[in-house]
Amino acid sequence: MSPTGPAPSQRAETIGAAVAAFVREVVVPYEQDPRRDAHGPSDELVTEMRAKARAAGVLTPHILGNGKHLTQRETAYVLRQSGLSPLGPLAVNTAAPDEGNMYLLGKVGSAEQKRRFLDPLVRGEARSAFFMTEPAGEGGAGSDPSMMKTSAVLDGNHWVVNGRKAFITGAQGAQVGIVMAKSDDGACMFLVDLPDPAITVERVLDTIDSSMPGGHAVVRIDNLRIPADQMLGQSGEGFKYAQIRLAPARLSHCMRWLGACLRANEIATDYACRREAFGKTIIDHEGVGFMLAENRIDLKQAELMIDWCAGVLDAGESGGAESSMAKVAVSEALMRVADRCVQVMGGTGVTGDTIVEQVFREIRAFRIYDGPTEVHKWSLAKAIKRDWRAAQ
Repeated sequence: MSPTGPAPSQRAETIGAAVAAFVREVVVPYEQDPRRDAHGPSDELVTEMRAKARAAGVLTPHILGNGKHLTQRETAYVLRQSGLSPLGPLAVNTAAPDEGNMYLLGKVGSAEQKRRFLDPLVRGEARSAFFMTEPAGEGGAGSDPSMMKTSAVLDGNHWVVNGRKAFITGAQGAQVGIVMAKSDDGACMFLVDLPDPAITVERVLDTIDSSMPGGHAVVRIDNLRIPADQMLGQSGEGFKYAQIRLAPARLSHCMRWLGACLRANEIATDYACRREAFGKTIIDHEGVGFMLAENRIDLKQAELMIDWCAGVLDAGESGGAESSMAKVAVSEALMRVADRCVQVMGGTGVTGDTIVEQVFREIRAFRIYDGPTEVHKWSLAKAIKRDWRAAQ
Protein backbone atom coordinates (compact mmCIF):
# COMPACT_ATOMS: atom_id res chain seq x y z
CA MET A 1 0.00 0.00 0.00
CA SER A 2 1.28 3.43 -0.86
CA PRO A 3 1.72 5.58 2.28
CA THR A 4 0.42 8.60 0.44
CA GLY A 5 -3.15 9.75 0.04
CA PRO A 6 -4.07 12.82 -1.97
CA ALA A 7 -0.98 13.91 -3.86
CA PRO A 8 1.19 16.28 -1.79
CA SER A 9 2.56 19.46 -3.27
CA GLN A 10 5.95 19.22 -4.92
CA ARG A 11 7.41 21.19 -2.01
CA ALA A 12 5.94 18.86 0.60
CA GLU A 13 6.92 15.77 -1.38
CA THR A 14 10.53 16.92 -1.58
CA ILE A 15 10.76 17.82 2.10
CA GLY A 16 8.86 14.70 3.17
CA ALA A 17 11.08 12.40 1.15
CA ALA A 18 14.18 13.88 2.77
CA VAL A 19 12.64 13.54 6.24
CA ALA A 20 11.57 9.92 5.60
CA ALA A 21 15.02 8.96 4.36
CA PHE A 22 16.69 10.60 7.36
CA VAL A 23 14.36 8.91 9.85
CA ARG A 24 14.74 5.46 8.29
CA GLU A 25 18.48 5.64 7.73
CA VAL A 26 19.75 7.74 10.66
CA VAL A 27 17.11 7.77 13.40
CA VAL A 28 15.90 4.15 13.35
CA PRO A 29 19.29 2.79 14.54
CA TYR A 30 18.92 4.99 17.65
CA GLU A 31 15.78 3.06 18.70
CA GLN A 32 17.96 0.65 20.68
CA ASP A 33 20.18 3.38 22.13
CA PRO A 34 20.43 3.01 25.93
CA ARG A 35 20.30 6.76 26.59
CA ARG A 36 16.66 6.56 27.64
CA ASP A 37 14.85 6.05 30.91
CA ALA A 38 11.25 5.22 31.79
CA HIS A 39 10.19 8.78 30.97
CA GLY A 40 11.86 9.33 27.63
CA PRO A 41 15.09 9.90 25.69
CA SER A 42 17.84 11.91 27.33
CA ASP A 43 18.57 15.44 26.18
CA GLU A 44 22.03 14.23 25.20
CA LEU A 45 20.46 11.78 22.75
CA VAL A 46 18.08 14.39 21.37
CA THR A 47 20.89 16.91 20.89
CA GLU A 48 22.99 14.34 19.04
CA MET A 49 20.15 13.41 16.68
CA ARG A 50 19.28 17.06 16.04
CA ALA A 51 22.86 17.84 15.11
CA LYS A 52 22.63 15.16 12.42
CA ALA A 53 19.22 16.47 11.30
CA ARG A 54 20.66 19.99 11.04
CA ALA A 55 23.55 18.71 8.94
CA ALA A 56 21.12 16.82 6.70
CA GLY A 57 18.94 19.91 6.22
CA VAL A 58 15.80 18.36 7.75
CA LEU A 59 15.63 20.14 11.12
CA THR A 60 12.26 21.83 11.78
CA PRO A 61 11.13 20.94 8.25
CA HIS A 62 7.61 22.31 8.64
CA ILE A 63 8.89 25.89 9.08
CA LEU A 64 10.60 27.42 6.06
CA GLY A 65 13.72 29.56 6.13
CA ASN A 66 11.65 32.75 5.94
CA GLY A 67 9.72 31.76 9.08
CA LYS A 68 6.55 30.79 7.24
CA HIS A 69 4.85 27.46 7.93
CA LEU A 70 3.95 24.83 5.41
CA THR A 71 0.22 24.54 4.80
CA GLN A 72 -1.58 22.10 7.07
CA ARG A 73 -1.90 19.60 4.22
CA GLU A 74 1.82 19.89 3.52
CA THR A 75 2.56 19.65 7.24
CA ALA A 76 0.47 16.46 7.40
CA TYR A 77 2.64 14.81 4.79
CA VAL A 78 5.94 15.91 6.34
CA LEU A 79 5.02 15.14 9.96
CA ARG A 80 3.81 11.70 8.97
CA GLN A 81 7.28 10.95 7.64
CA SER A 82 8.86 12.24 10.86
CA GLY A 83 6.66 9.85 12.83
CA LEU A 84 8.06 6.71 11.17
CA SER A 85 10.11 6.29 14.35
CA PRO A 86 9.06 7.29 17.88
CA LEU A 87 12.35 9.20 17.95
CA GLY A 88 11.79 10.86 14.58
CA PRO A 89 9.78 13.90 15.72
CA LEU A 90 12.38 14.64 18.41
CA ALA A 91 15.24 14.27 15.96
CA VAL A 92 13.81 16.63 13.32
CA ASN A 93 12.07 18.98 15.79
CA THR A 94 8.42 18.28 14.94
CA ALA A 95 7.52 16.81 18.35
CA ALA A 96 4.92 17.93 20.88
CA PRO A 97 4.77 20.21 22.76
CA ASP A 98 7.41 22.20 20.85
CA GLU A 99 5.65 22.00 17.47
CA GLY A 100 2.40 23.39 18.89
CA ASN A 101 4.20 26.00 20.96
CA MET A 102 6.12 27.21 17.91
CA TYR A 103 2.87 27.52 16.00
CA LEU A 104 1.26 29.54 18.81
CA LEU A 105 4.23 31.88 19.24
CA GLY A 106 4.36 32.42 15.50
CA LYS A 107 0.71 33.49 15.50
CA VAL A 108 0.49 35.54 18.71
CA GLY A 109 3.99 36.51 19.85
CA SER A 110 5.43 40.01 19.49
CA ALA A 111 8.61 40.53 17.46
CA GLU A 112 10.70 40.59 20.63
CA GLN A 113 8.96 37.51 22.05
CA LYS A 114 9.63 35.63 18.83
CA ARG A 115 13.29 36.60 18.89
CA ARG A 116 13.75 35.59 22.50
CA PHE A 117 11.50 32.55 22.84
CA LEU A 118 10.54 31.26 19.38
CA ASP A 119 13.83 31.44 17.51
CA PRO A 120 15.73 29.02 19.82
CA LEU A 121 12.87 26.52 19.43
CA VAL A 122 12.91 26.76 15.64
CA ARG A 123 16.68 26.27 15.67
CA GLY A 124 16.24 23.15 17.79
CA GLU A 125 18.43 24.60 20.53
CA ALA A 126 15.76 24.57 23.25
CA ARG A 127 12.80 22.55 24.46
CA SER A 128 9.55 24.03 25.74
CA ALA A 129 6.69 23.14 28.07
CA PHE A 130 3.05 24.25 28.12
CA PHE A 131 1.77 24.71 31.68
CA MET A 132 -2.02 24.35 31.62
CA THR A 133 -3.33 21.14 33.21
CA GLU A 134 -3.68 21.12 37.00
CA PRO A 135 -3.99 18.36 39.63
CA ALA A 136 -7.39 16.66 39.53
CA GLY A 137 -7.33 16.15 43.30
CA GLU A 138 -7.32 19.92 43.76
CA GLY A 139 -10.20 20.53 41.36
CA GLY A 140 -7.93 22.13 38.80
CA ALA A 141 -8.17 22.45 35.04
CA GLY A 142 -7.98 19.42 32.79
CA SER A 143 -10.31 18.81 29.87
CA ASP A 144 -12.31 21.76 31.24
CA PRO A 145 -9.83 24.66 31.23
CA SER A 146 -12.38 26.98 32.83
CA MET A 147 -11.61 25.20 36.13
CA MET A 148 -8.17 26.81 36.23
CA LYS A 149 -6.94 27.58 39.75
CA THR A 150 -3.52 29.09 39.02
CA SER A 151 -3.71 32.83 39.69
CA ALA A 152 -2.04 35.84 38.09
CA VAL A 153 -2.03 39.17 39.97
CA LEU A 154 -0.62 42.40 38.54
CA ASP A 155 2.01 44.02 40.79
CA GLY A 156 3.47 47.15 39.20
CA ASN A 157 5.10 46.12 35.93
CA HIS A 158 5.15 42.41 36.86
CA TRP A 159 2.59 39.64 37.13
CA VAL A 160 2.80 37.33 40.14
CA VAL A 161 1.71 33.77 39.42
CA ASN A 162 0.89 31.05 41.96
CA GLY A 163 -0.50 27.56 41.50
CA ARG A 164 0.22 23.91 40.80
CA LYS A 165 0.30 22.15 37.44
CA ALA A 166 0.21 18.48 36.47
CA PHE A 167 1.08 16.37 33.41
CA ILE A 168 3.39 19.11 32.15
CA THR A 169 5.22 17.46 29.29
CA GLY A 170 8.93 18.17 29.16
CA ALA A 171 8.99 20.59 32.11
CA GLN A 172 12.07 18.81 33.42
CA GLY A 173 14.85 20.21 31.25
CA ALA A 174 12.84 22.75 29.24
CA GLN A 175 14.25 26.21 28.54
CA VAL A 176 11.02 27.93 27.43
CA GLY A 177 7.69 27.83 29.25
CA ILE A 178 4.19 29.00 28.38
CA VAL A 179 2.26 29.32 31.64
CA MET A 180 -1.52 29.62 31.75
CA ALA A 181 -3.06 31.39 34.75
CA LYS A 182 -6.22 33.30 35.55
CA SER A 183 -6.27 37.06 36.18
CA ASP A 184 -9.28 39.20 37.07
CA ASP A 185 -9.82 39.51 33.30
CA GLY A 186 -9.80 35.76 32.70
CA ALA A 187 -7.25 33.31 31.34
CA CYS A 188 -3.78 34.58 30.44
CA MET A 189 -0.61 33.15 28.92
CA PHE A 190 2.89 34.08 29.99
CA LEU A 191 6.30 33.35 28.48
CA VAL A 192 9.02 32.40 30.96
CA ASP A 193 12.66 31.40 30.85
CA LEU A 194 13.34 28.03 32.43
CA PRO A 195 14.53 26.89 34.84
CA ASP A 196 13.23 29.45 37.33
CA PRO A 197 13.61 29.13 41.13
CA ALA A 198 9.91 29.92 41.56
CA ILE A 199 8.96 26.85 39.49
CA THR A 200 9.63 23.53 41.21
CA VAL A 201 9.27 20.13 39.57
CA GLU A 202 7.80 18.13 42.44
CA ARG A 203 7.93 14.80 40.64
CA VAL A 204 7.95 13.27 37.19
CA LEU A 205 5.03 10.90 36.81
CA ASP A 206 5.39 7.27 35.81
CA THR A 207 3.21 7.04 32.71
CA ILE A 208 2.38 4.50 30.02
CA ASP A 209 4.28 6.42 27.33
CA SER A 210 8.03 6.98 27.12
CA SER A 211 8.80 9.15 24.10
CA MET A 212 8.97 12.65 25.61
CA PRO A 213 12.22 14.02 27.09
CA GLY A 214 11.56 15.10 30.65
CA GLY A 215 8.38 13.02 30.89
CA HIS A 216 5.23 14.50 32.40
CA ALA A 217 5.73 16.48 35.61
CA VAL A 218 3.79 17.80 38.58
CA VAL A 219 4.96 21.38 39.11
CA ARG A 220 4.55 23.96 41.89
CA ILE A 221 4.64 27.68 41.07
CA ASP A 222 5.40 29.95 44.05
CA ASN A 223 5.29 33.72 43.56
CA LEU A 224 6.65 33.59 40.04
CA ARG A 225 7.30 37.19 38.97
CA ILE A 226 6.93 37.71 35.22
CA PRO A 227 7.61 41.06 33.50
CA ALA A 228 4.44 42.46 31.96
CA ASP A 229 5.96 42.41 28.47
CA GLN A 230 6.21 38.61 28.71
CA MET A 231 2.45 38.18 28.66
CA LEU A 232 1.50 36.51 25.41
CA GLY A 233 -1.14 38.75 23.84
CA GLN A 234 -3.65 40.39 26.16
CA SER A 235 -4.94 39.69 29.68
CA GLY A 236 -8.09 37.58 29.62
CA GLU A 237 -7.54 36.31 26.06
CA GLY A 238 -5.76 33.08 27.01
CA PHE A 239 -8.58 30.72 26.04
CA LYS A 240 -8.80 32.35 22.62
CA TYR A 241 -5.08 31.83 22.09
CA ALA A 242 -5.39 28.24 23.30
CA GLN A 243 -7.92 27.63 20.52
CA ILE A 244 -5.43 28.96 17.95
CA ARG A 245 -3.01 26.28 19.11
CA LEU A 246 -5.48 23.51 19.83
CA ALA A 247 -6.95 22.44 16.48
CA PRO A 248 -3.60 22.28 14.63
CA ALA A 249 -1.95 20.59 17.63
CA ARG A 250 -4.65 17.91 17.78
CA LEU A 251 -4.12 17.26 14.10
CA SER A 252 -0.33 17.17 14.25
CA HIS A 253 -0.58 14.45 16.91
CA CYS A 254 -2.64 12.49 14.40
CA MET A 255 -0.04 13.10 11.70
CA ARG A 256 2.91 11.87 13.74
CA TRP A 257 1.20 8.80 15.13
CA LEU A 258 -0.11 7.82 11.72
CA GLY A 259 3.53 7.61 10.68
CA ALA A 260 4.33 5.46 13.71
CA CYS A 261 1.48 3.08 12.95
CA LEU A 262 2.46 2.85 9.29
CA ARG A 263 5.88 1.67 10.44
CA ALA A 264 4.44 -0.71 13.05
CA ASN A 265 2.23 -2.19 10.35
CA GLU A 266 5.27 -2.62 8.07
CA ILE A 267 7.00 -4.56 10.85
CA ALA A 268 3.94 -6.71 11.57
CA THR A 269 3.44 -7.42 7.88
CA ASP A 270 7.06 -8.44 7.42
CA TYR A 271 6.75 -10.74 10.43
CA ALA A 272 3.53 -12.31 9.15
CA CYS A 273 4.98 -12.92 5.68
CA ARG A 274 8.08 -14.66 7.09
CA ARG A 275 6.84 -16.49 10.17
CA GLU A 276 5.53 -20.01 9.53
CA ALA A 277 3.13 -22.01 11.67
CA PHE A 278 0.90 -25.00 10.93
CA GLY A 279 2.46 -25.53 7.53
CA LYS A 280 2.29 -22.04 6.01
CA THR A 281 3.19 -18.40 6.62
CA ILE A 282 0.87 -16.91 9.19
CA ILE A 283 -0.46 -14.25 6.82
CA ASP A 284 -2.05 -17.14 4.93
CA HIS A 285 -4.08 -18.01 8.01
CA GLU A 286 -7.34 -16.12 7.68
CA GLY A 287 -7.28 -14.62 11.19
CA VAL A 288 -3.91 -12.95 10.68
CA GLY A 289 -4.58 -11.94 7.08
CA PHE A 290 -7.85 -10.30 8.07
CA MET A 291 -6.16 -8.29 10.83
CA LEU A 292 -3.65 -6.87 8.36
CA ALA A 293 -6.45 -6.15 5.88
CA GLU A 294 -8.32 -4.25 8.60
CA ASN A 295 -5.11 -2.33 9.36
CA ARG A 296 -4.91 -1.21 5.76
CA ILE A 297 -8.50 0.05 5.92
CA ASP A 298 -7.99 1.92 9.21
CA LEU A 299 -4.71 3.49 8.07
CA LYS A 300 -6.26 4.79 4.87
CA GLN A 301 -9.31 6.17 6.67
CA ALA A 302 -7.05 7.91 9.22
CA GLU A 303 -4.99 9.43 6.42
CA LEU A 304 -8.06 10.77 4.67
CA MET A 305 -9.54 12.23 7.87
CA ILE A 306 -6.29 14.07 8.52
CA ASP A 307 -6.17 15.45 4.98
CA TRP A 308 -9.82 16.56 5.19
CA CYS A 309 -9.32 18.42 8.48
CA ALA A 310 -6.06 19.94 7.23
CA GLY A 311 -7.96 21.28 4.24
CA VAL A 312 -10.51 22.91 6.55
CA LEU A 313 -7.71 24.65 8.47
CA ASP A 314 -6.00 25.72 5.26
CA ALA A 315 -9.29 27.32 4.17
CA GLY A 316 -9.05 29.65 7.17
CA GLU A 317 -11.66 27.96 9.34
CA SER A 318 -11.05 27.46 13.07
CA GLY A 319 -11.59 23.73 12.63
CA GLY A 320 -12.71 23.07 16.20
CA ALA A 321 -15.41 20.53 15.38
CA GLU A 322 -13.47 19.07 12.47
CA SER A 323 -10.32 18.58 14.54
CA SER A 324 -12.39 16.92 17.27
CA MET A 325 -13.83 14.53 14.69
CA ALA A 326 -10.39 13.80 13.25
CA LYS A 327 -8.82 13.32 16.67
CA VAL A 328 -11.48 10.80 17.71
CA ALA A 329 -11.51 8.91 14.43
CA VAL A 330 -7.74 8.78 14.00
CA SER A 331 -6.80 7.97 17.59
CA GLU A 332 -9.36 5.18 17.79
CA ALA A 333 -8.37 3.77 14.38
CA LEU A 334 -4.67 3.87 15.24
CA MET A 335 -5.33 2.16 18.56
CA ARG A 336 -6.91 -0.71 16.63
CA VAL A 337 -3.97 -0.82 14.23
CA ALA A 338 -1.37 -0.87 17.00
CA ASP A 339 -3.28 -3.55 18.91
CA ARG A 340 -3.52 -5.77 15.83
CA CYS A 341 0.21 -5.33 15.14
CA VAL A 342 1.00 -6.63 18.63
CA GLN A 343 -1.43 -9.52 18.16
CA VAL A 344 -0.06 -10.52 14.76
CA MET A 345 3.46 -10.70 16.18
CA GLY A 346 2.48 -12.72 19.24
CA GLY A 347 5.18 -12.90 21.91
CA THR A 348 7.56 -10.78 19.85
CA GLY A 349 4.94 -8.03 19.74
CA VAL A 350 5.05 -7.47 23.50
CA THR A 351 8.84 -7.20 23.68
CA GLY A 352 11.10 -4.25 23.10
CA ASP A 353 12.78 -6.02 20.17
CA THR A 354 10.80 -3.80 17.79
CA ILE A 355 8.99 -0.48 18.20
CA VAL A 356 5.58 -2.17 17.97
CA GLU A 357 5.19 -2.48 21.73
CA GLN A 358 6.12 1.17 22.29
CA VAL A 359 3.78 2.38 19.56
CA PHE A 360 0.94 0.48 21.24
CA ARG A 361 1.66 2.22 24.56
CA GLU A 362 2.05 5.64 23.00
CA ILE A 363 -1.19 5.38 21.02
CA ARG A 364 -3.08 4.41 24.17
CA ALA A 365 -1.90 7.63 25.78
CA PHE A 366 -2.72 9.62 22.63
CA ARG A 367 -6.40 8.70 23.05
CA ILE A 368 -6.35 10.89 26.18
CA TYR A 369 -3.91 13.68 25.29
CA ASP A 370 -5.35 16.85 23.72
CA GLY A 371 -8.78 15.82 24.97
CA PRO A 372 -10.03 12.27 25.55
CA THR A 373 -12.39 10.74 23.01
CA GLU A 374 -15.38 11.21 25.30
CA VAL A 375 -14.87 14.97 25.68
CA HIS A 376 -14.66 15.42 21.93
CA LYS A 377 -17.83 13.37 21.41
CA TRP A 378 -19.61 15.40 24.09
CA SER A 379 -18.55 18.63 22.39
CA LEU A 380 -19.76 17.33 19.04
CA ALA A 381 -23.08 16.26 20.56
CA LYS A 382 -23.62 19.80 21.86
CA ALA A 383 -22.98 21.12 18.36
CA ILE A 384 -25.44 18.62 16.92
CA LYS A 385 -28.11 19.85 19.35
CA ARG A 386 -27.39 23.49 18.46
CA ASP A 387 -27.69 22.68 14.78
CA TRP A 388 -30.99 20.90 15.38
CA ARG A 389 -32.41 23.86 17.28
CA ALA A 390 -31.27 26.27 14.58
CA ALA A 391 -33.07 24.19 11.99
CA GLN A 392 -36.41 24.22 13.81
